[in-house]
Amino acid sequence: MPELPEVETVARLIRGPLEGRSIEGVRVEWERSLGGASRRAFSRSMRGARVRSVGRRGKYVVLALERAGAEAGFVLVHLRMSGRLHVDAAEEPEREYTRVACALSGGSELRFVDVRKFGRFRFVRDAQDVLGELGPEPLSSGFDGAWLHAALRARRRLLKPLLLDQAFLAGLGNIYVDEALFRARLHPLEASDRVSAGKAAALADAIRGTLTEAIEREGSSFDAFYRTPEGNPGGYQHQFQVYGREGRPCRRCGRDVERIVVGQRGTHLCPRCQPRPRRRARGTGR
Repeated sequence: MPELPEVETVARLIRGPLEGRSIEGVRVEWERSLGGASRRAFSRSMRGARVRSVGRRGKYVVLALERAGAEAGFVLVHLRMSGRLHVDAAEEPEREYTRVACALSGGSELRFVDVRKFGRFRFVRDAQDVLGELGPEPLSSGFDGAWLHAALRARRRLLKPLLLDQAFLAGLGNIYVDEALFRARLHPLEASDRVSAGKAAALADAIRGTLTEAIEREGSSFDAFYRTPEGNPGGYQHQFQVYGREGRPCRRCGRDVERIVVGQRGTHLCPRCQPRPRRRARGTGR
């Protein structure tokens, strides 16, 4: 599933050709992509609106709409397993697996392509009804070691599942959690409330560094599904330290990378660089 770097890349690349365009028509080929809305209601909400801005929140691409200068709702796009967004010239042949298409002023078309039909292209009046449930952005100014340390101590959960929880921190997924934990030398099974202030600061830096570098390389393509709106694969998969590298030597110490299962998710780590936490003694709380 595309994570923060992939979604940020998509938002950045469609922003130029999309912002300022008016939606002149809507075609829906797969109604379930609309997240429960009918074709008629969706088309009525979209037609005639202008795309004021294109952004990202967590794993959502966010299109803010307006009419006559007034807010007119939002389109929230969740790519999930195989969704893609493209802005094509209207005369270009239809892309296979197009589920929703919006004809734009200027002769182009926004196309939502989704092979597996898990993605969503949803109109909402108030974006906060959905986005308000998300945790803070890890690339925001308010995210740092002090915040993370306090937030980790306030919970008693295993570290990796907590970092994957979108209500705790928005945008992280399996790939970048594994990579960030490796950078910070933290085991995925560490208890969140046992992470020291120093380790929390290292983890915050690792999360920000990993995401920033992945965005610079337009995300990661480890299968055929994720492609940028320009049709190119991302490049960060060539920088992976542990993800998908089980049985291969750690780039830092040479020990073989291992794969375990944490919270039903395949998890990659170096057992030497990320030593397994010691169990707490019963009754001590320590």
